[in-house]
Amino acid sequence: MGRQTKAPGPNSAQSPSKSSLQTVQESLIISSFLVRSTIVSRYASTQVWTFMSNPHAEAKEAFFDLDLPSSAFISNFTMTINEKIYVAEVKEKHQAKKMYDEARRQGKTAAHVETEKFRVSASVEAGGKVAFELTYEELLQRHLGKYQHAISIRPHQVVRNLSVEVSISERTGISYVHVLPLRTSDAVVPPSTRVEKGTHCAWIVFSPTPQEQAEFSSSGIMGDFVVQYDVTMPDVAGDVQIYNGYFVHFFAPRGLPPVQKDVVFVIDVSGSMYGTKMKQTKKAMHVILSDLHHDDYFNIVTFSDAVNVWMPSHSIQATPQNIRKAKDYVSKMEADGWTDINAALLAAASVFNRSSPAAGKVVKEQRIPLIIFLTDGEPTSGVTAGSRILSNAQQALKGTTSLFGLAFGDDADYGLMRRLSLENRGVARRIYEDADATLQLKGFYDEIASPLLYDVELAYLDGVAQDLTQNLFPNYFLGSELVVAGRVKPGASELRVRTTGHGQEGPLSLENDISANATEAAPFGCFGDANQISRFVQRLWAYFTIQDLLQARFRANDTAARRLLTEKATNLSLKYNFVTPVTSLIVVRPDEDREKGRPAKAATSPPGVTRALKATPTTLGVSAASGLSKVAKATPALGVTMDGDPHFVVRLPHSLGNLCFTLDGCSGDVLRLVSDPATGLSVNGHLMGAPFRPGHEERPRTYFDAITIAVEHPRVGYVVNVTRKGVTLHGEGELVLPFAQRAAIHKPQLAISVWPEANVTVWIGHEVEFLVLLHRYSHPTALQRDHLGFYVVNSKGLSASAGGLLGEQHLLQMQLLGC
Repeated sequence: MGRQTKAPGPNSAQSPSKSSLQTVQESLIISSFLVRSTIVSRYASTQVWTFMSNPHAEAKEAFFDLDLPSSAFISNFTMTINEKIYVAEVKEKHQAKKMYDEARRQGKTAAHVETEKFRVSASVEAGGKVAFELTYEELLQRHLGKYQHAISIRPHQVVRNLSVEVSISERTGISYVHVLPLRTSDAVVPPSTRVEKGTHCAWIVFSPTPQEQAEFSSSGIMGDFVVQYDVTMPDVAGDVQIYNGYFVHFFAPRGLPPVQKDVVFVIDVSGSMYGTKMKQTKKAMHVILSDLHHDDYFNIVTFSDAVNVWMPSHSIQATPQNIRKAKDYVSKMEADGWTDINAALLAAASVFNRSSPAAGKVVKEQRIPLIIFLTDGEPTSGVTAGSRILSNAQQALKGTTSLFGLAFGDDADYGLMRRLSLENRGVARRIYEDADATLQLKGFYDEIASPLLYDVELAYLDGVAQDLTQNLFPNYFLGSELVVAGRVKPGASELRVRTTGHGQEGPLSLENDISANATEAAPFGCFGDANQISRFVQRLWAYFTIQDLLQARFRANDTAARRLLTEKATNLSLKYNFVTPVTSLIVVRPDEDREKGRPAKAATSPPGVTRALKATPTTLGVSAASGLSKVAKATPALGVTMDGDPHFVVRLPHSLGNLCFTLDGCSGDVLRLVSDPATGLSVNGHLMGAPFRPGHEERPRTYFDAITIAVEHPRVGYVVNVTRKGVTLHGEGELVLPFAQRAAIHKPQLAISVWPEANVTVWIGHEVEFLVLLHRYSHPTALQRDHLGFYVVNSKGLSASAGGLLGEQHLLQMQLLGC
């Protein structure tokens, strides 16, 4: 018999796309749970922050758990423990494993992530604080005429500050935006949700109060915040966007008539299907049969170690009478026996080669042949070798039939189903053994129920396009979308696009000439800045290219080919800092940080790559800050952190590691952090005093209590002053933004985002981004004071003459001098 399945566990209702912060101990207080998703042209970048504190007299463990969407790539993870920052690195998979094992042997705390399951923990000392930040990216797929973005909210407690913000930018326009009821057992409509929709931009903010969270349960909100939307697509040829040498082509024509289909349902009835799975399959098939189009033809194959074809001689038309007969057949299915996948596939293929007795000849009407193959096990009867099953299926299906494999439950051979589908014009899908398995089966059928085109090619003429992702597609279904990304050769002025395919009304051929300059100069959506959008187009290309390489690697039978594809996918994953099946995320916390009562010395990379230094006031004092020597800008932008007492960390380019130093200042000093006369930008930090450490009275202690960012341009000038109370914007009048509430401001060349009691992000143009963190202690120790931290997130927009303590010139000079 087929393998018996286990009874569903208590968590079986959770799908793989749900994410959560789980196992958070009640002893740790989550002060903030913040999520920000930025969607540009269907490409979503999601940042999740959680801030925790330990109010107890002993150390406690903080846990950060996340189940990622199956198609998402992690692109950043950062821990901040008692003001010390630990940035994870993306490494080649085996190298990361070696680093992790070495760190564990040395007794250091380490985290190593390489799957969809993300879990990391950190020990938090008494009165200490920890913050986790994770960024992951994914392309939203269009299904049934909509894009869906789900964000898990599972802090396991009521949170003082809980906020989810989603922005959507689409060039052709947004037709609608819906916020669905929270995906919980009660499906409650989210309270405190605000939706602002424009033609090309939509903002959604969800910020429930603690009282509203408590109304869900004593553990607060435990569900998914789901946003659905669709875009307008006026041009049948689709939408082509070209930015900074990269392009993306979205093809989703509306209004085409469906092509008739001949579909064979192949259903596993082996012993392991007994019970709930068989009941769910029967229920789903009854609904699916009712939804067949009248002009469709269909048949049913059931198999265990024996194979039965419902209509042995031919498929039949989906008339009401034939559908009733099919439902009676399905209702009588019983589970017993082993699993002969090979014989079932050959039987299904033979259906398409048989003639119709009613017509007396092979059916002439053009119908797309589809096989929907459902199994919950692996081959245990007949031909059991996967390679032979794959070869036999390819020969029998002749490259003209689309096979869609459904792997039902944990015991199904999903790898085999995936190979069979990819090599035979289809896709595979997991069906989870949950209470909603019937809906999963019906939902998958709905996605392929209405084919509109087949053998579609999106071609780019004159050799202008290069490094293309997949551009040949066997089928295009109603409500879906085909996407191609690539690079445009330097100097090309336009991109000629030719779209060909076959539909119900015959061949389809379309040609468009897209001007590269026209799209480059046409910003859209919530940013109003083409360069901000170009970042997403480039990363979308990289995301797609890696997916294609991994898929080709999966299908490759040759060892050398697999090695080459793995190398290419690894190099691209490392370049774009993606955690993929060929890379891993590694973060190491030195064991000295864990010594009782001793704070960490610096934000740290893995062992052997950190350079530490201490700068005295005479070397880096306030008086010298504005008089730094001038050196040429020789490297890409540097990532810089200023936080703590005050404490500086510079992430150096080209894997050189981190440069770390501290500064001894006095209360009331104003430090020139960034000075760039070429761009009119300057950043100052104001110091406040803090108690001396016992036994170290000779060394003053200070924190930053104010950060001032000044932007001076001929046409516009602003001063942004951030204090522990909030933000004051001076320019066209005065605007006060308190830290107690969420706020977002957009001005020419300036944008400000305030997260309640958490942080302020300031964008200057499109290539300068600063982050100011608010460190506020619920139960401060004698040495702690509420203060601010300053981070240079993006410095590409700074000129070669930039100076100041965080200016690139000075940091490069210190490195070269070996300070």
